[in-house]
Amino acid sequence: MSSAPLLTKHHGAGNDFLVVCDDSPAGSFDARVARLLCDRRRGFGADGLLRATPSPRPGLVARMELWNADGSRAEMSGNGIRCFAQALVRAGWAEPGALVVETGAGPRTLRLLPATENRSAEAGRPDGVDVDWVEVEMGAVTLELPLGECAGGPALGGAWPARPALVGNPHLVVLVPDAGELEALDLARLGPPLEAARPGGQNIEWIAPRPDGGLQLRVWERGVGETAACGTGSVAAAAVARAWGVVGERLTVWNPGGPLEVALAPAGARLVGDAHYVGRLEPGHDLRSLLGDAETARVGGCA
Repeated sequence: MSSAPLLTKHHGAGNDFLVVCDDSPAGSFDARVARLLCDRRRGFGADGLLRATPSPRPGLVARMELWNADGSRAEMSGNGIRCFAQALVRAGWAEPGALVVETGAGPRTLRLLPATENRSAEAGRPDGVDVDWVEVEMGAVTLELPLGECAGGPALGGAWPARPALVGNPHLVVLVPDAGELEALDLARLGPPLEAARPGGQNIEWIAPRPDGGLQLRVWERGVGETAACGTGSVAAAAVARAWGVVGERLTVWNPGGPLEVALAPAGARLVGDAHYVGRLEPGHDLRSLLGDAETARVGGCA
């Protein structure tokens, strides 16, 4: 039995997460724990905290609970769930290949791609060490306004079309004319009021078309702020841009942290992206006490 909880850190396209695989119901996780662990000065630092617990549902490997860096809860994360799958396999909770995970947005099917499909060179790791590429069935995307209507106004930063979308969690996608204007946006000013414009908050994606048929994206995530990437946001952006006739059904969404591949279909969207294992973390005494009594609660090692 371990004397301390064991956590791992991962990132997908620069969107980073702490993962704990917890096979004991005695573990204590709440907003305060998430804020402390995700604090980049007082904790380990991350955009979010993911907790894995065994799922009681037949056929599901684990249940994923997600806290944002500010301690708020979220239903789903496209980058986080790839990190989650990588952590499950490294912890011995699942075998490489297909697995099904329970999330706040419903079950999600994932597949760790075999070496022949591994894009490790694109991820900057030619030998593929500590990098996995994961395919995620993201489910249906719901566009919340009829085609031709748009939401927003001057608060968006310009007179640009915007449309809300649901990918298990809420998004507002804003179409910016070109990459130059996208890069010049002050998201620290524009993001907070748009996040708060929807009860419970929403993620905001500003997108610009690329000559190669893809999209350039910047994102403001609820409960976090501007991040290097957003998986659900990339899917929402692709679906809204497709409805506007800007892109096709298969495209690459270029986040600041790297590319994510999106395929759209009537039955649902598919997302493919990287998952990087950063390392194993050992909490000090104060953090261990927040996570629970290590003598009575065993936290599985995501090593």
